[in-house]
Amino acid sequence: MHRTKPSSAGAMNGAERRATAGLATIFGLRMLGLFLILPVFALYGSQLDGATPALIGLAIGAYGLTQAILQIPFGMLSDRIGRRPVIVFGLLIFAVGSGVAAEAETIHGVILGRALQGCGAIAAAVMALAADLTRDRQRTKAMALIGISVGAAFMIALVAGPAIAGQAGLGGVFWATAGFALLAVALLYGLVPAGGEATFRPEVNARAGGLPVVLRNPDLLRLDLGVLVLHLILTASFVVLPVVLESRLGIAGDDHWMVYIPVLLLSVLGMGAMISIGERRRILHRLLAVVAVIVIVADLVLAGFSHSLPAFLLGLWLFFVGFNTLEASLPSLLTRFAPEGLRGTALGVYSTAQFMGAFLGGVLGGAIQGAYGTAAVFIFCALAAGVWLMAAIGLSAPASYREAATTETETT
Repeated sequence: MHRTKPSSAGAMNGAERRATAGLATIFGLRMLGLFLILPVFALYGSQLDGATPALIGLAIGAYGLTQAILQIPFGMLSDRIGRRPVIVFGLLIFAVGSGVAAEAETIHGVILGRALQGCGAIAAAVMALAADLTRDRQRTKAMALIGISVGAAFMIALVAGPAIAGQAGLGGVFWATAGFALLAVALLYGLVPAGGEATFRPEVNARAGGLPVVLRNPDLLRLDLGVLVLHLILTASFVVLPVVLESRLGIAGDDHWMVYIPVLLLSVLGMGAMISIGERRRILHRLLAVVAVIVIVADLVLAGFSHSLPAFLLGLWLFFVGFNTLEASLPSLLTRFAPEGLRGTALGVYSTAQFMGAFLGGVLGGAIQGAYGTAAVFIFCALAAGVWLMAAIGLSAPASYREAATTETETT
């Protein structure tokens, strides 16, 4: 009996490589602007007039609320008028919000600026454009590279945030975010190939009932819950992580990057191994539950052993393995479940869940820390990951996995 080998995903073509590199850079710059405040705001924000732990948490998460409100409208709009106009408009709004936050002297002014930053809700449009410009077999690579750009932005922010704040204060950090947004506008036209939306069909994309179709899909809803929990945990964790490093482990704020960067770099190895296994064996949807368990263990370690540097580093490494894996795999899986012509809408719902998680993480993280202490925040995060674990277990296999398996069976 002749047995054919499973077809290889092959390599990206030139247009796909250019599109992925350009969009990953744009998305990375956008996220860099948001991440810059994470390692410094819990420390510098306390110096603002009217600051309290709860309001600091609200300022960290405020952008997530307006992002959550606008991702679906922006995603649907990108299905109707195209991705690029939506991306440009969102980046310009983000730059304006950054300027407002930079000039604020009170915690309430920063909250307003952060809320305006969130009005630049482009995540769905960027990911939809990446999906438009890549073939199905290359989409996970594209989404993984975008996810890696988020991880890279996070690593850069952990070094650059304290450095900029040390030289130019909190206002300087926000002005830097405005500059990154404007640079991203230039890169959209300089790096991303034109004509990527040649297959855009308004009669399909603008069809009535698109949003209800997306909201009735159980697999899409499971992925939406996953990204909500993921960013809730990330934001809540960074309400307290800088405090733990400084007050419990005795590491000065300017030196926090010496902890974060090696751990993040090592976590990329774990992420790469998991995604490679998941795609090669077509079990990426099943590995999500494994990742949820990893995140639960990480948070329990951080909750119980935050006075021990080795245990803290282990918990942080496990957390970043889980975060990076989910950040790359969730949007890739979502584009495979999204109905034809409604990819932007589906990604809008997904991004709404993502940023609602960031908002809830900031608000709840600050409130829980103020009432019960830092360990309670990590326990809360572990419980949230447990909810995601229950949902992840029921996720179906994407149609592309099933079709590939059928093709292999027929050729055996």
